[in-house]
Amino acid sequence: MNISKVWYITGASKGIGRSLVEQLLLRGYKVAATSRQISALSDITSENFLPLEVDLKDEKSIAVSLEKTNTMFGRIDVIVNNAGYGIGGAIEELTEQEINDNFNINFFAVVKVIQQALPFFRSQHSGHIINISSIAGFAPGLGWSIYCAAKFAVTGLSEALTNDLKPLGINVTAILPGWFRTNFAKQDSIAFSKKQIDDYGFLRTAHQKMNEIDGKQPGNPDKVADIFIELVNSQNPPTLLFLGSDAYKRAKEKIAFLSQQIEEWEDLSASTDFQQ
Repeated sequence: MNISKVWYITGASKGIGRSLVEQLLLRGYKVAATSRQISALSDITSENFLPLEVDLKDEKSIAVSLEKTNTMFGRIDVIVNNAGYGIGGAIEELTEQEINDNFNINFFAVVKVIQQALPFFRSQHSGHIINISSIAGFAPGLGWSIYCAAKFAVTGLSEALTNDLKPLGINVTAILPGWFRTNFAKQDSIAFSKKQIDDYGFLRTAHQKMNEIDGKQPGNPDKVADIFIELVNSQNPPTLLFLGSDAYKRAKEKIAFLSQQIEEWEDLSASTDFQQ
């Protein structure tokens, strides 16, 4: 196991990000981790750990944090874009501000981190970008339209970047997790539209499932680090990895549905071609 790799992880104060940091440090890796408030990382003590207070909406803040990481550890090998939060509500219930805030963290922060990290990776002719999307970024759930859209964007960006960056020796993987037993179902990781329209009451019923599943999620976050280590040591890592048996099942169901739909509408798809 090559423990010389240096990891940079966003959104590391809780959830999968926090577990990933702790497990990587236990295995001897060097880790830089970001949070909106550095105090949230103050209880992690290791000579291999660099806590960073970063505003992920600010390119300069991101750039400074990456420079600090490179200065302390001499290189950066793995970027994990983990920061994000859910936003529930019908699209006409959500304000422009609520939508923009969610995209700024869930998608545009990912773009900014990648842009600032790529010069380091290009100079090394190596590196691995791991973007945390969601199974909702492939097979959307009920009542999370904007969150799903942001995660679809992360998934699509990852697929496109694989084509652009592979020739430079840089790998890209989007992780699409199902339910993991973290605090993601709790209020500090989930927001809901302030405006509520009576006709969308059925969405509130769907949202209630968050409370019902909390503490019963099938995924173990402490197992994620070993998966990520295997990915970054692989010669041919996948572009998409569905993480968790629930995510795998939901993806298979979506693929089967999509395949059936494509076949059902094949004649209409082909009808726009010039006739020979």
